[in-house]
Amino acid sequence: MIFFILFAIILALQLLHWHVLRRIVPHGARPWLPWLLVAIHVPLVLYFALRFAGGVSTGFSQALRPFARAGFYFQAFAAVHLVILAFAETLWWWRFKHHLPELETEAEAEVEAEDPTRRAFLRKVATAGLGVAAVGTGYGASEAYGDASITRMDLSFPDLPQGLDGLKLVQLSDLHIGPMLGPPTVARWRALTEREAPDLLLITGDLVDSLPSEIAPFIESFGHYPAPLGCFAILGNHDYFTDPRPIWKALEAAGYQCLENANQLVRRNGALLAVIGLSDPMARDGRFSGVHFGDGPKPDIAVKGIPDQAWRLCLSHRPSNWNLAASTGSKLTLSGHTHGGQVNIIPGVSSARLMGPYTDGLFEENGFKLYVSRGLGVVGIPMRLGAPPEIVVITLRSTKAPSGR
Repeated sequence: MIFFILFAIILALQLLHWHVLRRIVPHGARPWLPWLLVAIHVPLVLYFALRFAGGVSTGFSQALRPFARAGFYFQAFAAVHLVILAFAETLWWWRFKHHLPELETEAEAEVEAEDPTRRAFLRKVATAGLGVAAVGTGYGASEAYGDASITRMDLSFPDLPQGLDGLKLVQLSDLHIGPMLGPPTVARWRALTEREAPDLLLITGDLVDSLPSEIAPFIESFGHYPAPLGCFAILGNHDYFTDPRPIWKALEAAGYQCLENANQLVRRNGALLAVIGLSDPMARDGRFSGVHFGDGPKPDIAVKGIPDQAWRLCLSHRPSNWNLAASTGSKLTLSGHTHGGQVNIIPGVSSARLMGPYTDGLFEENGFKLYVSRGLGVVGIPMRLGAPPEIVVITLRSTKAPSGR
């Protein structure tokens, strides 16, 4: 069903785009337009069909992948182009509305649509708009591939044991290592993380873009990371696009503990910290290949064996599952998934609002805290706007007076 919905969206967008383009391109090029659009989008449709049929790992599918990505970029271009042309049409109507006669027949409307002055005006506005879009794209690419910003904060909790006061953790999320992010970028993330000297390194999912083999640059740069109290990871929805078991094995071999509906106790200065991980819902609904490798988030299973005196911290890829994370007794939950919107056209307004109220940053309700990372990588398009990549550094603080005072 999802495949047919996507196919319908692609078809509708391109039919509309073709209808508009044939009005403004030269007559000689018009017969080629439908064939060009078909050639661009056949690989995209075939690739998505293979993904939904479970053939994403086949050689043919991988050969299609770059052409499908080009088709996806053209989809994005078409959407932007249609918005620009709609603006141009509106501007034309507003500018000349007092001089245009009423058009009584379809023939007259067709003549007006073919008016050379109108076509020239639309081309100029469209060209200027695409120039602005190109500048924005360049800026977005520089934001996506520049050094990640470091978000440092102290978070205080009245019930935090004194032995955990001052514990520093680093959260990395949504790396999306793959065709658009390779080893050099991952190596820079490693250098930035190492400068922070965290006690704990926590990964909150979406390490790869879609294939288990894409985990290799992460293992190369972050394998056996020297965090004194350990390295922990959960998987995100993209990690479940195909069989996630190679990712689990690679992480475990590199010194990470995968917490899929599981927990691990960490001892510091006589105090216990329980690091809890919730599985992503995609584990039970691998919609791109029909795979099922778990029951999704199960808080009751994730907390088994945790002593009452342990302070709890939860890793949950999706902030929409904060209620489940809070049900584990975790006063702090770390999430990602939203990318902070990734591309926010309107300043100060996150497009991640479409995914729910928890867009990015710190949230607090009834003494429970949630931090949603903007993540590091990109998905879909190689750019970010108003949502720079982020490495999160949190130092835990206790507001409880030390015993003996």
